[in-house]
Amino acid sequence: MNFTAELFPVSWLILSALLSLVILLFCAGRLPWRTLDGHLLNAGMGATVAVLGLWLLQGGLKPGLSFHLLGAAILTLMLGPALALWALALVLLAMAALGLGAWQAFGMNFLCMALLPVGLVWAVLRISQRSLPAHFFIYLFVCAFIAGGASLLLAAVAGCMALFVAGAYSLDLLLDEALPFYFLLSWSEAFTSGLVMAVLLVYRPQWVSTFDDARYLAERDD
Repeated sequence: MNFTAELFPVSWLILSALLSLVILLFCAGRLPWRTLDGHLLNAGMGATVAVLGLWLLQGGLKPGLSFHLLGAAILTLMLGPALALWALALVLLAMAALGLGAWQAFGMNFLCMALLPVGLVWAVLRISQRSLPAHFFIYLFVCAFIAGGASLLLAAVAGCMALFVAGAYSLDLLLDEALPFYFLLSWSEAFTSGLVMAVLLVYRPQWVSTFDDARYLAERDD
């Protein structure tokens, strides 16, 4: 979903923009810029362009209720949460520059379509690392497939709740005409995330910063 400015009060737009700016600056301050891998950054830039392509393939019912894949799980697993948030921020800015998004609604879009899905995927990854066996297929199925689908569904639920609380749409309309389609789309998000990560882990594991060969493949070799 790509929110438009008229869907929300001005105070919401201002506060969400300020909060998004603070989060992005915090992420920038946490990154080890001097030691970042150049090959990973190049791969991340390519992945960001690919995610922008996914966002351009969209359809919608009403303003703010568009349907497209997010790609948040792919970016998070490749780059980590801080760089993934910056990559999705660039995607949002590119959408606005292309006339497919609203500059004024950047904050609301960022919080719902970047912060929440990236946070969910990162949380699933950390929980799986602490609580589940370190195995290649657990990483692929739980962190990419399940977390990928859940990240889109979380973004959709949060977006629908924001639209309802703001008075943009009725709850009945959102429950009957929006959420069922987002639920179906979440399966496409899960499949796409799982497939892309499987290809990367087989052919370019060095592009996936959250994947450690020693951790996830050692147990299988025993």
